[in-house]
Amino acid sequence: MIKIKNKDEINLMKKAGNIVSQTLSHLEQFIKPGIETIELDSIAEDFIRSKDAIPGFKGLYGFPATLCISVEDEVVHGIPKNRVLSDGDIVGIDVGAIVDGYYGDHARTFEVGNVSDEKKELMEVTKKSLELGIEASRPGNTIGDIGFAIQNYVEDKGYSIVRELVGHGIGKKLHEEPQIPNYGDKNTGPIIKEGMCFAIEPMINLGTEKIYTKSDNWTICTQDGLPSAHFEHTIVVTNKGSQVLTQYN
Repeated sequence: MIKIKNKDEINLMKKAGNIVSQTLSHLEQFIKPGIETIELDSIAEDFIRSKDAIPGFKGLYGFPATLCISVEDEVVHGIPKNRVLSDGDIVGIDVGAIVDGYYGDHARTFEVGNVSDEKKELMEVTKKSLELGIEASRPGNTIGDIGFAIQNYVEDKGYSIVRELVGHGIGKKLHEEPQIPNYGDKNTGPIIKEGMCFAIEPMINLGTEKIYTKSDNWTICTQDGLPSAHFEHTIVVTNKGSQVLTQYN
């Protein structure tokens, strides 16, 4: 069942959303060649707790860290460790926070130093596809309309979409109904209604859509070793369309 959130619930999710957005903005100054991903994780955890919020990922399903940090060919769910970021890398950072029992979920892909035009374009296309998915998230549309908007744009640009990983409903749980694939057909799936809250998160690859999971049982990578980009916002459907809850203001 897809839950409809009331005004009080949406306000709590907006608070959580603001915190995760602030967290990624705070981290941006530290994302430079030479920093270890575990350092970024520590900075993020301290920041979230300073806002009287709880890191949303740490301990969830057994995940050991505050951030998912995925470098280059890592699509999502990378575990922070002693890996050093290098000039020219792109790094996807996914963060969650809990405020009074409600989640915010947000991801961005960042440039590390001097990044190639090829990687920059991959990031721009992924970010734009997220915007198109959000635009399609309005009352009367369907979940399939969201996926179609993302897929139509991304594949027209020559990139591939990870099929096994999807967006999701969000609220008192990080993952609620419905699942929101980044591909689909118009006018299919559940009808979108005011008060629904979604985490929309295209994961777009430069090469093949095929993926595999590393031996840590968390980190998901592209099979061909080419880069992947990931952007995500938590949104609420309104009578005017949708509102991004993970945009700091």
